[in-house]
Amino acid sequence: MATIREAVDIDAPPERVWAVVAGDVKNAPKWTSYLEKVENLDEGPAGKGTRYRYLLNLPGGNKVTLEVEQDVYNQPKKCAGRFIKGPLKGTWSYIYTRRKDGSTRLVYEMDYELSGLLRFAGGLLGPQYAAGIHKNMESLKRYVESGKGPKPKQ
Repeated sequence: MATIREAVDIDAPPERVWAVVAGDVKNAPKWTSYLEKVENLDEGPAGKGTRYRYLLNLPGGNKVTLEVEQDVYNQPKKCAGRFIKGPLKGTWSYIYTRRKDGSTRLVYEMDYELSGLLRFAGGLLGPQYAAGIHKNMESLKRYVESGKGPKPKQ
């Protein structure tokens, strides 16, 4: 199993970062490369048990569909889950920590293994995917700090 861990400091409180990342999943393509579309597979508000389908355009022209389920939804501290369908097996999490200055340290972790056709491209795709996660975290920082995305509900 491979592990990706990326952290970024965002000049916004955890509630604001949570509103963009966990609360506005359908708009993640605005700050995420490779992500074409997100579909909520369930009715009602996001929470524990919510499932999403991600449509990705990966390097090399690989189009991939992933489905995830949220197992932890502890607002605004941690959102975590597992891959339930598609070429990735494993788990993922976002951990939000309030820093002394009120900003957020956001840590994304993923333990995964590739399956199906992606398994054969794993040696090439793994480093590109990890670099993409790093780029996405930096893009998220710029997105939130520029004032884009939803504000937390009071």
